[in-house]
Amino acid sequence: MQDQRNLLVFSGNANKPLAKSICRELGVRPGKAMVSSFSDGEVQVEIEENVRRQEVFVIQPTCAPSAENLMELLVIIDALKRASAASVTAVVPYFGYSRQDRRMRSSRVPITAKVAAKMFSAVNADRVLTVDLHADQIQGFFDIPVDNVYASPLLLADIWRAYGTDNLIVVSPDVGGVVRARAVAKRLDDADLAIIDKRRPRANVSTVMNIIGDVEGKTCVLVDDIVDTAGTLCAAAAALKERGALKVAAYCTHPVLSGPAVSNITNSQLDELVVTDTIPLSEAARACGKIRQLSVAELLAETIRRIAFGESVSSLYVD
Repeated sequence: MQDQRNLLVFSGNANKPLAKSICRELGVRPGKAMVSSFSDGEVQVEIEENVRRQEVFVIQPTCAPSAENLMELLVIIDALKRASAASVTAVVPYFGYSRQDRRMRSSRVPITAKVAAKMFSAVNADRVLTVDLHADQIQGFFDIPVDNVYASPLLLADIWRAYGTDNLIVVSPDVGGVVRARAVAKRLDDADLAIIDKRRPRANVSTVMNIIGDVEGKTCVLVDDIVDTAGTLCAAAAALKERGALKVAAYCTHPVLSGPAVSNITNSQLDELVVTDTIPLSEAARACGKIRQLSVAELLAETIRRIAFGESVSSLYVD
């Protein structure tokens, strides 16, 4: 086994269970740090062990509360750099603000994904490791190297185990997700592909208009990167069942599950929602019988190991 004495893993408060699982996979103990807040809510951090000349990885998704978790991550990185760590990699399993990645027409809105990306350079982070960025081109917003790894091998393995490929059709919940859905279908023995054409009258509200493809009598697997209020997935499931689908399952990497999401899922025609632990589930989500969670700990641990020891990350995947 390679020498891991110069590899340290710290975490913020956003997803400690995932951080502990990654440490367990790597065979290292979690780094010692005090991460809390002052009485006025400002982030307070103190690194409680020597990190000089160490390869350090900080695990922190920037999920809700997004601003608080992002600031906590940045302050931890700054503390580590000032303590003379050889390098600091921000491991951001879920990169918040990634959906604000463009200006629509002439709207007077920020490109918040770019703002968030610039902050990592401001605190002298050396690298960012993330899972299933909302759009691959967000990597171009960063001035430092970004490793965007994919949860698809984990999700595909579960689809094989749970549903097989007989009578299976992969469904994209919108036109924008067709590339993702096609890639999944290709790896499921070239399964059939269906597309849901939807119209979104306002944020977090979607109306399903049409289904492109034959889903009658089939097991439908919806694939997406983020499930937020679950309005899209629930409307899609209802439309698919109306068109004769036998069963509808959804596979989404990031369980944002905000607002009425859990209630929407519970009362929907969706048979199962499978997510990962890039974001910790709320108590209500854990209690929901339709939601099942897989872990990206092994994937991230192996990626961290490869980064730390100068090995290829891209070879984790096959085209």
